[in-house]
Amino acid sequence: MRVSKKVDQLAPSGIRAFFDLVLGMKDVISLGVGEPDFVTPWHVRQAAINSLEQGFTSYTSNKGMLELRREITAFVHKRHGLSYDPEEEILITVGVSEALDLAMRAVLNPGEKILIPSPCYVAYGPVVELAGGVPVLLPTSLDSGFKITPAQVDAAAKGAKGILFNYPCNPTGASYTKAELQALAKLFKQHDLLVVSDEIYDELTYDFEHTAFPSLPEMRERTVYLNGFSKAHAMTGFRIGYACGPRDIIEAMTKIHQYTMLCVPITGQMAAIEALKSGLKDVHSMKKEYHRRRDFMVEALNGLGLKCHLPQGAFYVFPSVKSTGETSMDFAKHVLAQQKVALVPGVAFGDSFVDHVRISYASSFDNLKEAAVRIKTYLKKR
Repeated sequence: MRVSKKVDQLAPSGIRAFFDLVLGMKDVISLGVGEPDFVTPWHVRQAAINSLEQGFTSYTSNKGMLELRREITAFVHKRHGLSYDPEEEILITVGVSEALDLAMRAVLNPGEKILIPSPCYVAYGPVVELAGGVPVLLPTSLDSGFKITPAQVDAAAKGAKGILFNYPCNPTGASYTKAELQALAKLFKQHDLLVVSDEIYDELTYDFEHTAFPSLPEMRERTVYLNGFSKAHAMTGFRIGYACGPRDIIEAMTKIHQYTMLCVPITGQMAAIEALKSGLKDVHSMKKEYHRRRDFMVEALNGLGLKCHLPQGAFYVFPSVKSTGETSMDFAKHVLAQQKVALVPGVAFGDSFVDHVRISYASSFDNLKEAAVRIKTYLKKR
């Protein structure tokens, strides 16, 4: 066999596998892909255009432009009270996806365990496995608000190297209050767990203020903090993420990065500088609209008998379709074929979530209203 056994045994993305079915279909309302429907704000695009016109087409430092790292330093200090050295404790990555991969490869030895709350983003298990680690899933449910508990961590943490933690969460939108995070942090410290905290949706938190994990007492030195510009700033195509953390881990991540990606494209970095310098006005405007859409979708789905929790952040809902008697895959396929609404089966995020589907409300309000009508029509015709 010419292909690595590890790669050969890796399951393909359940999201992409399902959306191959959508290709070529007309008049489909797609509520599946986790991408803002807003266009990147003009002044950010203008900064990218200006950078090209001015001839900024070279490599940058492996770590990323120092100006961008300094802007990130200033931003996280103002926003979360965090202090990082832009020279040694920040790395610019090709989206948070690369940062996740680098973090796992930088810290894991073969066979070491990483705890992962489930359901989770589809890449989490694979990046751990590709780094030689063993993912250990911590299951959550609708009844628990899709949140892990200190008791779960206490029961599963023996022998684990760390935890890969995402909030607000993709696919559920679940997030944690400061008090909830403090209770978890106590257990993480007790079990000497390294924390890789993916907070890419932090600015899209609706019901309480987001608390950055490394801002908690004694957590900075045991946390690799991951964030970026894709979601809140509607900059998915720019592929700009960043990692902040202890110097030794960032140095190890940079070592891998310099042999694989070399550096992040300069155009996107210069756009990110503008996004940070301009503040959060555009982000707050988009967040207000997401909040309105969230409230509509939760009410609509519950009204259809599809039990749906109220997500605290991101732009997803994760309703149960158990009342239909169908699996998430069958429900998603039938709604797509008969009503041309594309959803993601819950099993894409974990085998246990056969009764759920993920719906992204990063789509226009008119699309969401029409999708609700089409789903209602499907349910009536069954």
